[in-house]
Amino acid sequence: MASKVVLFVCVENAGRSQMAEGFFRKHAPAGFEPRSAGTQPSGSVNPLAVQAMRESGIDITDQSPKVISDSMMRGAAKVVNMGCMDKESCPAMFLKEVTEWSIPDPKGMTIEGVRRIRDMIEEKVVELCRTLD
Repeated sequence: MASKVVLFVCVENAGRSQMAEGFFRKHAPAGFEPRSAGTQPSGSVNPLAVQAMRESGIDITDQSPKVISDSMMRGAAKVVNMGCMDKESCPAMFLKEVTEWSIPDPKGMTIEGVRRIRDMIEEKVVELCRTLD
């Protein structure tokens, strides 16, 4: 049986959605798998997101920003929008059923700020995993 995909989306797919993908991989119930993507993916994952996740024991160095596609959206059992600062490229504008987390963008933040966002994301992912069956 194929896994049900939970898709985490944001604009650049460089920080929040990458961290959510890493945490979901750790906490997800059997039969679920994470993916992440963005409407305007950056060239690489935010190094501070990588560092903050490593501090939590999760390695996301093999993850890379990807552009969101129609097939990704159609194939997902659940889509989570991490939050948008830029309304024109906000993934939520292109989706019908989306869970909105409204998490601040860690881009340009210090490591302390990224850690706070990391912890917020883990809390949300754990909460989400409790609702999946």
